Amino acid sequence: MKRRVLTQMMLMGLVGAPALAADPLPAMRETPSLMDRVKSGALPPVDKRIPQQPRIIEQFAGGDGPGKHGGQLNMLISASRDTRLMTVYTYTRLIVYDDKFQLHADILESYEVKEGREFTLRLRAGHKWSDGHPFTTEDFRFFWEDVANNSDLSPSGPSVELLVDGQPPEVEIIDERTIRYSWAKPNPHFIESQARAAPLFLFRPAHYLKTLHGKYTPEEDILKLYKGSRWANVFKRQDAMYGNSNVDMPTLNPWVLTTVPPSQRFIFARNPYFHRIDQKGQQLPYIDDVILNVAAAKLIPAKAGLGEADLQSRYLGMRDYTFLRKSAKQSGVRVYLWESGSCSQLALYPNLNARDEEWRKLMRDVRFRRALSLAIDREDLNESVYLGLAKPSNNTIMERSALFKPEYATKWANYDLKQANYLLDEIGLNKRNDEGTRLLPNGRSATIVVEHSSEETEDADDLQLIGEFWKRVGIKMLTKPQTSDNFRLRAFSGEAIMTAYAGYVTAVPTVDTSPKEFAPTMQGGLQWSSWGMYVESKGKQGEACDMPSACKLMDYLREWETSTDAAVRRKAWDQILTANADEVFSIGTVNGIRQPVVVAPKVQNVPKEGYHAWDPGGYFGLYQPDTFWISQ
Repeated sequence: MKRRVLTQMMLMGLVGAPALAADPLPAMRETPSLMDRVKSGALPPVDKRIPQQPRIIEQFAGGDGPGKHGGQLNMLISASRDTRLMTVYTYTRLIVYDDKFQLHADILESYEVKEGREFTLRLRAGHKWSDGHPFTTEDFRFFWEDVANNSDLSPSGPSVELLVDGQPPEVEIIDERTIRYSWAKPNPHFIESQARAAPLFLFRPAHYLKTLHGKYTPEEDILKLYKGSRWANVFKRQDAMYGNSNVDMPTLNPWVLTTVPPSQRFIFARNPYFHRIDQKGQQLPYIDDVILNVAAAKLIPAKAGLGEADLQSRYLGMRDYTFLRKSAKQSGVRVYLWESGSCSQLALYPNLNARDEEWRKLMRDVRFRRALSLAIDREDLNESVYLGLAKPSNNTIMERSALFKPEYATKWANYDLKQANYLLDEIGLNKRNDEGTRLLPNGRSATIVVEHSSEETEDADDLQLIGEFWKRVGIKMLTKPQTSDNFRLRAFSGEAIMTAYAGYVTAVPTVDTSPKEFAPTMQGGLQWSSWGMYVESKGKQGEACDMPSACKLMDYLREWETSTDAAVRRKAWDQILTANADEVFSIGTVNGIRQPVVVAPKVQNVPKEGYHAWDPGGYFGLYQPDTFWISQ
């Protein structure tokens, strides 16, 4: 996304732009499945349900144009907790990305940013929750005062995205449609936090949650209706904005949960107050109901191939592609291959904070990390595991990003055994045992135990091949599968000397996307967990970064965080990505692999080619599933 400085930003989406006050709305057409409720008086007519200026969708990702109402969409999930996927997939946010990775107002009518530190949000007049109650700035005030700053509900206070140098914003309720957040210094994370797959929700349905809040309802009354020892426990359990597991909680999403968990079948019915319409005057979503059917994860590929899912990507991988294509001949489903959004399908993370002193010293030697990277034949790996459909690459951003430079992907990532051997000899690993494995200075075998928690067949195949590649330069690899909990504990404690995990998720950033994932800022950074913990805990836990090449990343990040100038931010991104490629803080393999997407013949407006990623866009979210429709 190319933009000038944030002070000039007043974003009105190009795709699905909000109608301006002077724009006449199309004549509204009532949704057939809601007509009886309208006639009985149970629902107002459609022109009274939508905002005065709804979001008008004029372009459709699949190219099938405006659709028609009706039908149901079946999807497969593996557990009741997957109801949260409806929050992810439907991607209804204050601000959203489109399929070109540009930001647009969605729930908001508009927003304005001044000096990167003052954010004015404008709601749509007449917008309502799914139960028909007005959606206003009272819902924002309630969240800020009674949730984010309530010690019973938020013991640590407001989320980090709402703090600048540890200071919270000034929150001004200007009127029932306008709210302003402002800080003394720029807050570069604020807008981005609203467009995520799992966003920082700034609002709650106050009219509903006040009935569960000790400030507004006596605790004894709350505990008469709900099990719990305190009102706060009940509140937190019922406050399911992201989890989408509470049938009583109003929503702004296109479909509303109607099935009480747990269940084997969850029905999501259309939200009669949803804020988007098409240019023909039809209220979205087109589809009446979305059904989530629970099945064993291992059976989902077979069920999808046989036509038991109308739209499915979760639990499908390239290992299933051949079967899905064959099954499609009988079931009639379409099998698309979207590009998977990850900086690396599998990456190796040398633990720079390893407890073993000798291994820590080696892992911190850039020559060692470069040698391990040069010893991987990524072209062979791509052909052997991914049918040649992926792209050999470092653990770095993808070509879809406007920030991409080829050297980010290729630096120290070409297959060069001669150079790898030279670097290993130069370090001093020039002695070998009878098996040809190099010896560490203390005489131990140079055997790297790579710990992982993946059950994916492709990941196991990747590691096996990488082990064969490293053997050619005298490095022995052993893999050690762990439970997810054990994996995290051993990585964070420094017991693991190297881990294998998915690559960075910030695969298609813009100049205004935070680059903090590429710096030691989070405990989840597997190559520098202790340094990340130190930052996250504000120095209370972990250890301060003591490796200059890694610490420098924090300086670059600070430059990005404190500037509103696009050129300065672009330079900071370049410095961070260049350093990551040159220093090989993590070892990438391939990215851009293909994600099978099964689509039933009756489902329209699903693009044949797409980008499938957690962020930005929530997998299907970039393509607005409320515009998918059923051809009967």
